Amino acid sequence: MDFGSPTGKIKNSALCHVFLNLEARPEVFPGTRTHSSDRTMDLGLAEDHFSRPVGSFVASDIEQLKLAIEECKKLILELPEHSERQKDNVVKLIHLRLKLQELKDPEEDEPNLRVLLEHRFSKEKSKSVKQTCDKCSTIIWGLIQTWYTCTGCYYRCHSKCMNLITKPCVRSKVSHQSEYELSICPEIGLDRQDYRCAECRAQISLRGVPSEARQCDYTGQYYCSTCHWNDTAVIPARVIHNWEFESRKVCRSSMRYLALMMSRPVLRLKEINPLLFNFVEELVEIRKLRQDILLMKPYFITCKEAMEARLLLQLQDRQHFVENDDMYSLQDLIDISTGRLSCSLTEIHTTFAKHIKLDCERCQAKGFVCELCKEGDILFPFDSHTSVCHDCSAVFHRDCYFDNSTTCPRCARMTERKQDEEELDVKES
Repeated sequence: MDFGSPTGKIKNSALCHVFLNLEARPEVFPGTRTHSSDRTMDLGLAEDHFSRPVGSFVASDIEQLKLAIEECKKLILELPEHSERQKDNVVKLIHLRLKLQELKDPEEDEPNLRVLLEHRFSKEKSKSVKQTCDKCSTIIWGLIQTWYTCTGCYYRCHSKCMNLITKPCVRSKVSHQSEYELSICPEIGLDRQDYRCAECRAQISLRGVPSEARQCDYTGQYYCSTCHWNDTAVIPARVIHNWEFESRKVCRSSMRYLALMMSRPVLRLKEINPLLFNFVEELVEIRKLRQDILLMKPYFITCKEAMEARLLLQLQDRQHFVENDDMYSLQDLIDISTGRLSCSLTEIHTTFAKHIKLDCERCQAKGFVCELCKEGDILFPFDSHTSVCHDCSAVFHRDCYFDNSTTCPRCARMTERKQDEEELDVKES
């Protein structure tokens, strides 16, 4: 039986039942069931161990508890395994350890908000014991310990660990440096790191002595087990260069950075890897849909009905889609690979086109007639069978536009009008 953790390791379901129902069964530790030899071991067990201690405690109180814990551990090892007395003494040991922890870390009047290294720590009210401190990598005992969470990067730590934090808030890095490392696992080697953790500078080695070196697939650097918990994340460089979405092991700070950067449109694919569009058909489809939406935007911002219906707010989660057609977030690329983005964007595209071409008379009036053939239905720049003049934005049938060997009729009229105005100005002067 291992007593290395604050609660020991309870391997027995019956013993777990005793622990979980302890508050409902005060008779587990009746005050009359004490012997002279157990006097030290029963120290404080008649009181509520989950309440805060009253008054101040001197060093002798802690020393007595430590002595009681050692006596209890010895007695547990001597008693018959799985016996009722052994189970009761294990529960005693749990309470003694909690009491000792409570004396070592008494609650103070902690502020609700603390600012440190650009972290904005908020005091937690939850009593859950399932959280882990990001600084010391131990369990946060919510029942008896004060703990904080950064509202920016969700860094969690004990109150007593806050003054030991050396890593600034990742959100500040996201705000000041919104860009990815675009080299795949840029390893520099442990020797360049002086065989120390890239974050806390603790000594590490690949042999695990004194601490295991764990590589972060995003930064390429090596970290200790305290700074690298084998969390996994999709690596942007692998997505852009290899269209690979397999999660890789990353350190804690990289995991938080990638999570906060996930929805930020900072990837200009046509500059980073333009060949990607030649091999990923889904990207070409999404680019065309985005270009169409940008052509629809002028209709909506000048249409009262569209503004009242707030049609453009259907893209509020991807605001960059109504601003440009070449910037992508990592979440966009992940959704493209799964097919999710194509489905949602096609649905929005259909809704927008329906408003312009069928539902709204004002938007319909802004359509075009092909000036080359002067036949057919009203044309719109986002129709699949049309082409748009790059100079004057006039819309024509695609076949008519490419078959026409002359200049755009509208551009010709505008040029002629400009020349007439210039001649008139000369005559008047």
